[in-house]
Amino acid sequence: MVEKLQAASQRALGLPDDAFEQRRPLQGQITKREVRAVSLYSLGLRPGSVVWDIGAGTGSISVEASIIAREGTVYAVERDEESLPLLRRNVERWGSKNVHIVSGAAPDALVELPDPDAVFVGGSGGRLAEILDVAIKRLRAGGRIVVNLAALERTNEVYHRFKSSGFVADMVMVNSSRGKDMPDGTVRLEALNPVFVVTALREG
Repeated sequence: MVEKLQAASQRALGLPDDAFEQRRPLQGQITKREVRAVSLYSLGLRPGSVVWDIGAGTGSISVEASIIAREGTVYAVERDEESLPLLRRNVERWGSKNVHIVSGAAPDALVELPDPDAVFVGGSGGRLAEILDVAIKRLRAGGRIVVNLAALERTNEVYHRFKSSGFVADMVMVNSSRGKDMPDGTVRLEALNPVFVVTALREG
């Protein structure tokens, strides 16, 4: 097992979505690769980063973050009991040895974790404001919080919350389309649902 995990840490970034075991039908339990790329870049990870992946789902962010933060630790926090077995299997298959799965609902599940250098919020279970309270309080100097959101109204709230807390805030909408082969040999583009990525930097 150790050899397998060490080998996983040597692979390149950029796993396709279907590399991850997911629930069927899909219920938004994975951060799609286009959004994943922007989100990981926005986290500003370093080799020794301590990362909180809140609402880890089936683990796509945790798995990829563990390769960048190879000398640090990634805490994959997930409350959904149906997703936890999938998360464990995906981490075992693709992740590095520095991914730790935390079963429980944030923010309560964050109490015993070390202060983070980077926080990704992909799901909140309806407790986003409370989660951000904890993340803002405990984020280390120079750290970043990245939140993925589907609704513009909530995106504005999160953005202004970061600004009012003294962070340098940034907002990006990821709106991508994927090619699909058609029966007549042509290719058409199918649009994915847009995702808002809000990033907050604590200067220091």
